[in-house]
This record gives sequence, structure tokens and C-alpha cells, in this order.
Amino acid sequence: MSERKTVYRPYHHPAGGWGAVKATAKALLEQSVVGKGSRALLAMNQPGGFKCPSCAFPDPTRHKKIEFCENGVKGLAVEATKRRVTREFFAQHSVSDLAAQSDYWLEEQGRLTEPMRYDAQTDHYVPCSWPDAFALIGQHLRGLASPHQAEFYTSGRTSNEAAFLYSVFVRAYGTNNFPDCSNMCHEPTSRGLPGAIGIGKGTVVMDDFDHAEAIFIVGQNTGTNSPRMMGLLAHARKRNVPIVVVNPMPERSLIRFTEPQDAVQMATGGSTAIATEFVHIRIGGDLAFFKGMMKALFERDQAGESVLDHDFITTHTEGFAALRQEVMQQDWSEIERIAGIDKAQIERAADIYARSNATIICFGMGITQHQQGARMIQQIAAFLMLRGNFGKKGAGIAPIRGHSNVQGDRTVGIDEKPSQVYLDRLRDVFGFEPPRDHGHHAVDSVEAMLAGTARVFIGMGGNFVHAIPDTPRAYEAMRRLDLTVGIATKLNRGHIVHGRDALILPVVARSEIDRQATGEQFVTIEDAMSNVTASRGVLEPASPDLLSEVAIVCGMAQATLPDSTIPWALFPTDYSLIRDRIAAVYPDIYADFNARIRNPQGFHLDIPPRRRAWKTPTGKAQFLLFPGLAVDDAVDDPAMLRLSTIRSHDQFNTTIYSMNDRYRGIYNTRMVVFMNDEDMEERGITQEMVVSLETISTDGIHRRVNDLVAVAYPMPRGAIAGYYPELNPLLPLNHFDEISGTPAAKSIPVRVFLAEGTS
Repeated sequence: MSERKTVYRPYHHPAGGWGAVKATAKALLEQSVVGKGSRALLAMNQPGGFKCPSCAFPDPTRHKKIEFCENGVKGLAVEATKRRVTREFFAQHSVSDLAAQSDYWLEEQGRLTEPMRYDAQTDHYVPCSWPDAFALIGQHLRGLASPHQAEFYTSGRTSNEAAFLYSVFVRAYGTNNFPDCSNMCHEPTSRGLPGAIGIGKGTVVMDDFDHAEAIFIVGQNTGTNSPRMMGLLAHARKRNVPIVVVNPMPERSLIRFTEPQDAVQMATGGSTAIATEFVHIRIGGDLAFFKGMMKALFERDQAGESVLDHDFITTHTEGFAALRQEVMQQDWSEIERIAGIDKAQIERAADIYARSNATIICFGMGITQHQQGARMIQQIAAFLMLRGNFGKKGAGIAPIRGHSNVQGDRTVGIDEKPSQVYLDRLRDVFGFEPPRDHGHHAVDSVEAMLAGTARVFIGMGGNFVHAIPDTPRAYEAMRRLDLTVGIATKLNRGHIVHGRDALILPVVARSEIDRQATGEQFVTIEDAMSNVTASRGVLEPASPDLLSEVAIVCGMAQATLPDSTIPWALFPTDYSLIRDRIAAVYPDIYADFNARIRNPQGFHLDIPPRRRAWKTPTGKAQFLLFPGLAVDDAVDDPAMLRLSTIRSHDQFNTTIYSMNDRYRGIYNTRMVVFMNDEDMEERGITQEMVVSLETISTDGIHRRVNDLVAVAYPMPRGAIAGYYPELNPLLPLNHFDEISGTPAAKSIPVRVFLAEGTS
């Protein structure tokens, strides 16, 4: 056993407040952009400015002079940084040298400045002109035996305009292979909700929070992943709205929060208590909890209490009787055991719901990233239907999505399972016959690489190789490819783990001015509540050799499809031409796109359940059955613990801002496993002992991560947590939600070992 210096110092202050202000200033200072960054912040999330490069949370309907959060500042700071990754940098560092560096170090080197091509003879990236880069891409794509041998990845930061053209290019090329960042997070929402309410999006808008009478936050760490939402929750609490928080980890922001923009709280050291009821759920216990609340309501309804909206149920839904019968069959003792909480607390939460005439349920990846995440979301929708919480003010379902345009990308065509209606419109607008077969999602694409049936990977942003599961196998998969292309603002692991040929293509960032032949352009973004707004950069680009996402897509298309009749050369000159095509392909939601986007507030896409219209086969919302109480497979191993991978407060997706996690009290490391103290004692583990985790899997592949510091933390028995992507090697590629293919990263069965390897 080895000892290490102390890494855990509990954080007892409220979230937000002066701690957030200090972190904001530090982020700007570290990137040497205090002046430039501060000016840019005044334009971020403002009409006429640019959208935050981080989370997808909407802007308020009443704009404030300051509308950003601590983590948004960090995202902007690393984007606006003065640091540059030049040809001299690549000449100094071989790819083998770079592979030995941490992800944090790689991204801290700064902004990419010109196209680079991998030279296998020297093991260095070398400068490459844009025409030569596009020619290499076209050569590889045209040389494939089938278009289905190429994988086209999209990051959620890609604009609507670029994503739309990307989808047109790839389908004109001949495939629907669209692995996407949503495959790793909210794909269960996109695939699960339509069966219940007819659309795979949330039904809540910002104003609903002002009218809600109860709010449930389930499996979502709001203060880190959507910090601007905290103001809404604080204001709700000031109206005495009860907030029920359901999570295996007590998160600081959902316990107590100080609004940095509340002058009185900042001056007096005040704060707002957020959670009125904290449900300390076991990992995988959410279904049991929701069915327990349903059972409590059904029992009260049987006793004659008016706790269900029978008018809504009769008029707008189908399947209620079957759901009620299935729920009533569940045994209370099993509900308590699987949820990890007692009946009394479940009934308290159900009572909060029963007394509310307008309830919002927000959820994050703590719900989606399970083996039955999509079906779990359907049960949340069913729970909301019981009291008619669709189509009225202050009520509805709110998936809190992560990346800032991940929902928009899906709306405009980034979908490996496109509808036939969409494909017909694409054919009619662009004059080619698109492929009709379903393509690959993220897990499929890696399996195809491993099988040798995928030969080319093009990544429109993101850090695919570290976002996906099974890291060693992902590395192997990427290295088998003939060509990998990374379109990015900064260096990341995906540029170091690459194919035989590799390109790094630097792109204009969202905060930067996008100048084209007809003048400065803006792009559009769809937030997590289906609002579409314009985003116009205000900073000078990091290098004169950057191209916009739109220009890169069109350059690849021209090089790959030389005989195409689509006017690829024209689109980069004037983005309104792209929006006209989006409106033509999506007339139901994007009609008059260019006219509507002139509104500084943007516009809201139609969400039929908000008006109690249901785009299901029968025209009614569906109570869908999910028998039993478990969302994850049972594992017959008494030593098993369920691991949830999590993000730190100094992190956005795979981007690491520092090695600290302030709110959880972790400093100078990310190699940590949070454990229940009784689970530790039972295994002979003491505080900050070094341990290893090993996956319990059935595919014969040994998965283990060593050198983790065990930290006693208020986790439920049987539940542990550790950081993503460091623990991705423990997540099998075949451990995913059966409907959507989303990796079940919030429930990985593992064993823990002492450092010496003895259990």
C-alpha cells in the first residue's frame, strides 16, 4: 500500500457567491485575457452577441446586462486565450511525445492556428494548405469501396448552419453514419420520449419556472453542468416552491447557493437553501422511486382522494389502466430495497407532487446513462401525466442537455435514423436520392472500426476518442483507420490517437468574427428548451488561417463530390442561403427562418405537447409499461459496487479546466473514487488509500484502472463515483441503453481492490 498527500478538503460554503467570482477572475487571468475576455463576456448570451460555448441552458426572456456563469467564463477564457499552437510547436513535439502528456496539458497549449497533416516518417504534424487538406479528404472518401466505410461525427458546438450542410454533404456522399455527441448523453430522451408524448424534446420554457408549484431535479448536478439554471431555482425557493432533489451524491449547489448577481446576498454572506427534500437514491433506484410515488398516488386515489387528473387522463392519454395495474403489483419492501430509501420519504415526495398544480421535472445524465434510460424517461413522462402536467403553465418535462447546440444539430439532420419524410424533402430540395438505410451511432462506429469495416473518421469538433467507452479499445479502433480528421479549436487526445493519415483542421470559434465574401456572418443555435437564437462573434479570430465550420464542410464536399450540382462554393459566402434551405427542408418548424431570426430574442420551435397535441400513432399521449423496478441488469456478485462516472466542477465534457473539484473538496488530482464509508470499512479501505477498480463483465475483456485515491463521501451503500473520462476504460462498449445505444456510464458494475491487488 502506498500513501499520498491529502487530496480531500471538504467544501462547506454555499455554491456560487464569492467562490464563483474568484474562479471567474482566475480563469481570465490564467489565459491572459482579462481585458479582452471581460469585454467579450458583455456580449455573451446577449442579443446581437454570441452564445456561450458551453452548456445549452436558455437565455432569460428578460435579458440582463450580465448573463454568464463561472463555467461559461472558463469556456470563453480557454477559447479566447492568448496561447497558440503553431507549426513551431508541432516541430518541437512529436506525436509520441504528446501522447505522454495529460489531456489537461494538451488543451492548455492554446488555439490551433493552421491546418496540419501527420507525417508518419517523422512522427510529427507538419503544415498543410487548405486545398491540400481537402484534396486528401476527397481522395480517401472517393477511394472507399462503400460510403458506409466512413464515419462522420458531430459535436454539439456545431452551429445549425454547419450541421445542416454536414448532413446534406454526408447523405449526398451516400451514408447515414452520424455518430454524434448526443449518442453519449441525451439520446435516450430523443428516442424514448417520442413514444410517450410524440416528440423527443422537453416541453418546458423559461417562463414556466416562474409559475411552477413544485420542481423535481433528478440525476442532474445543476451548479456545475447548467449553472445559470441556479438563479431560477433560487427564485423558485424565494416563492416557497418545494424542490425535490434526487441523486446518489449530495451536490453543493443543490444544498445551498449564493447568487453572484444578488448584491444583498453577496454583501451579507447570505445564501438560499435549494433542496427542500433530498432523496438519496441508490444508483439504479430511480425507477423504484418513481413507481413508489405512483403507487402512493394510486393508493390515495383508491381511498377517494383527488390526487389524479382523471379528465386529462381520459381525454389525452392511453394505457392508464395497464400502468396502474403493473405499479400496484409492486411490493413496498422491494421498492424500498431497490431505491435505497424508505416508504415514508417516497410518500413525502409523492405528497409534494400531489399538492402541486404545476410541476416541472428536470433530469440529466443520471437518468439517461443507464441500460434502460429511455424507458426510465417514459416513466417520468407517465408520472407527469397522472396530474396533467403537460400543456399548462409551470409544468412539463425538462431534459437539461449539455452541449450548446446538441439539440439543434439533431433538429437539422444529424441523425443516423432519419425519417422518410425528411429524406423525401432532402431529395426534393437538393435533387439527389439520399440513402434510406439507418447508419451508425457512436457505439456502432467504434465496432465498425474494430471490425475493419470503417476506414475514415471525420470529427466535426469534440474529442470522440475520450468521450466514448472502453478507452483502450477506442484507441485501437482509431489507430486502425486509414484517415482521421479533427476539426477543432484546440489540441486534444483525438489528434494524438489517429489513423495512418491524419489532419487537424483549425476552425473559427463561436466567440470570433466570421467574415465572408458578403460580410460578417452569424450562425444560429437551438438551446435545451427549443429556442433558436442568432450567435455573432465579437473577437478577432485566433489566426488568419482559420476557416469557419461552414467553409470547411463545403470544402470537403467540393473535394469529395466534384460532380455535385449543389452550390457548395456559394454557401460560405452568405449563410442566409443555408437558412433558406433549412426552411425548405423543414417547413413545419423553420418556415421564414431568415425573417424570424431577425427578432433579437429569436423564436421558439413548435413543441406540440405544450398545446396538448400528441404526434403519436393514435394521437394521444401514451402510458408505456416498464415492468419491474430495475433499470440495470442484476449482477450476481456480492462484492459488486455500481460505479457512476461524473464530471468535476472544473470540467466541461472532456475539457478539463484544472485538476480540482472545488465543491466536492478534491484538489490536485482526478484519480479519485468516492465511496460510502461503510463500504470502505467492510473492504478494509481507509481514507485516501490507493485502490484499483475492475469491471465485472461477461465479454472476456479485462478492464481495470489503478492508482485511484479512495475518498469517504456521503454515497449510498453499494454506490461509488469517479471522474470521466479517466474511468472510461471501465465502461464496456456493449454496456448501453438498449433503445438508444447510449453508454450506461452511470451504472457500471465493478469490484474494488487494494493497491496490492488483494480483494
